[in-house]
Amino acid sequence: MTPTRLFEFISYQKDNAPLEKSFTTKYDGKWESISSEIFCDKAEAISNALIGLGIKPQDKIAMISSNNRTEWSLMDVGLLTVGAVNVPIYPTISSRDYEYILNHSESQYCFVSDQEVYDKVMAIHKNVKSLKKIFSFDKIDGCAHWSELLESGKDKSHQETVQKTKDAVKPEDLATIIYTSGTTGVPKGVMLSHHNVVSNVLSSSKRLPLNIGEASALSFLPICHIFERVILYIYMYNSVSVYFAESIETIADNLREVKPEVMTAVPRLLEKVYDKIYAKGEELSGIKQKLFYWAVDVGLQYEPYGQNGAWYEFKLKIAQKLILSKWKEALGGNLKLIASGSAALQPRLARVFTAAGMTLVEGYGLTETSPVISVNDMRQNQFRIGTVGKILDGVTVKIAEDGEILCKGPNVMMGYYKEEGKTNEVMTDDYFHTGDIGEIDADGFLKITDRKKEMFKTSGGKYIAPQVIENQMKQSLFIEQIMVVGSGRKMPTAIIQPNVEYVLNWLYEEGVNCSSLVDAIIEPKLLEAIEKDIDFHNQNFGSWEQLKKFKLTPSEWTIEDGHLTPTMKLKRKVIAEKYADLIESMYV
Repeated sequence: MTPTRLFEFISYQKDNAPLEKSFTTKYDGKWESISSEIFCDKAEAISNALIGLGIKPQDKIAMISSNNRTEWSLMDVGLLTVGAVNVPIYPTISSRDYEYILNHSESQYCFVSDQEVYDKVMAIHKNVKSLKKIFSFDKIDGCAHWSELLESGKDKSHQETVQKTKDAVKPEDLATIIYTSGTTGVPKGVMLSHHNVVSNVLSSSKRLPLNIGEASALSFLPICHIFERVILYIYMYNSVSVYFAESIETIADNLREVKPEVMTAVPRLLEKVYDKIYAKGEELSGIKQKLFYWAVDVGLQYEPYGQNGAWYEFKLKIAQKLILSKWKEALGGNLKLIASGSAALQPRLARVFTAAGMTLVEGYGLTETSPVISVNDMRQNQFRIGTVGKILDGVTVKIAEDGEILCKGPNVMMGYYKEEGKTNEVMTDDYFHTGDIGEIDADGFLKITDRKKEMFKTSGGKYIAPQVIENQMKQSLFIEQIMVVGSGRKMPTAIIQPNVEYVLNWLYEEGVNCSSLVDAIIEPKLLEAIEKDIDFHNQNFGSWEQLKKFKLTPSEWTIEDGHLTPTMKLKRKVIAEKYADLIESMYV
């Protein structure tokens, strides 16, 4: 029977294609797996324990984890089974934001992953009146361990209540409140029902060529974000063995250990992988270096379905055998599919990764749409580079007169929690206003051109789409992050955070020894090299869109310092305020 509620995906796996290694996490250097059957047993124990704690349907339970792990998914299934609401919180936000979300959601219990998160919650614990107790996944002095629930849940005295409560959960019931990180303002709580997310899992599954029970996946994007969470439900539904990466820093090692067939990623990570591999070409010399860059160039010309002709396909086979296959080996050797979301993907990345045998498909969506609206699929000519694919089954998209993408369907949120006014601002006749500008081509492929709120006018009345320019400029190996500015000004300019590691190495090879970014950004050689790259990429834009000036920032932009959202999007207002003097200096 097809699942209609989120907690049914794992039981569907157990009944249809059970796995010995359903979920695997590394503890103290050793991978530990849990089977589909044991997962279901433990989730049931958690449900029993939660009933014992007095949890009622629609009570809120917060989850804050620094890394993805089996415990998170067990808790998720256990609490959803008794009709409770999962409130995932980004671990990297401030204690003050913890306080706001815990209070706004009226969370009764909070599960934390480690000491650092625990300390941040304890700092504001007394200010959250609804919070009864904190549990941890790691063992922490003074904090209840989550295993207490597994132990108390062995007592089946609440089993009848669990079953009745489970049976009473309706598909249209609220399942989760996800507080959007937001690039500005106070976070809003997006309410998603079981049906919202289940419908998205089922429709998205049709676009991912996963053979039931035959694939493994590495999970590392934040599970508190709806993108990775829905992917985990897709893995459950399709009996894909899930391995949780230890951290963002260990991804390369974990890929080589696990050798997965599929993973998700955000563009910034893929850009870093590309830049790191491309930079290896500089370590070569002579014919080896020429061959390396020739193969990369062949990859960058890739078009699917043999569109480039037989001669290109012949060259591609040679490039794959000699060079591009090594890219795949560096990522474990078995990777067949990478699904990218959260931000715009540069077409060059889709081309070169796919040419190397790792099909890189871009999708599109928002937290408010559970999240997938559209996604590419290599099968049956459903893949087009430079687009975010075709609209999912059951979802309707139309383009408003001003170019904004509007979405309607079972995936569209219930609304913003306790924010009816803000909900009404983004909804018109059941259509959700995405805030993104886009177009649908004659073949039904959706293309995103920019964020509506981020577009601005110069003083000359010309519209600028900053994200398009930024994505083009980030192809420079020197540029880690870039923000285009110029609203109401005579021309667009940019502030740039250089790629620290690359810049320092490049300067060293040029005979300039710099120990920090502060020293590097004033080096004439570096400024000249970056200007040359910008001039090259400026050729892709009209004269009014071209960057006339730029400034380098002396510090890195990070999530921790508030420059970036947890999904690596620019917090434009924060960055603009921090570097206001730098921006002003370009218009003197």
